[in-house]
Amino acid sequence: MVLEIVSPEAKLFSGEVNSVTLPGVDGSFQILNNHAPIVSILQKGEIKIVANQISLPKEVVNQFVKLNEQTYTLAINSGTIEMKDNKIIVLAD
Repeated sequence: MVLEIVSPEAKLFSGEVNSVTLPGVDGSFQILNNHAPIVSILQKGEIKIVANQISLPKEVVNQFVKLNEQTYTLAINSGTIEMKDNKIIVLAD
C-alpha cells in the first residue's frame, strides 16, 4: 500500500509501506494492506512506518527517528488520515 504524509510545510514521506501505526483520538491503531476505508482524526503522538525500504527526503530526514532498517517514527501534534484503495494520506501538524 502507498503512504503519503504531508505537513503544511512539505511532503514528509511518500512510498510503499507494509504497515502504519497511528495515534488516533480513541487510541493507537494500525493499518495493513487491504484495510477497509477509514477517515480518522489524529492526536499528539508518533506515526510508526514499517516498510521493506524507506527513502526519506534530505530536507526532512531529521524529523524521523530510525528504529531499525525497516521502521521509522515521526512525532506529530495532530492531524487527519484517510485510507482508501490501499492509499493512505496523512495530513499532519
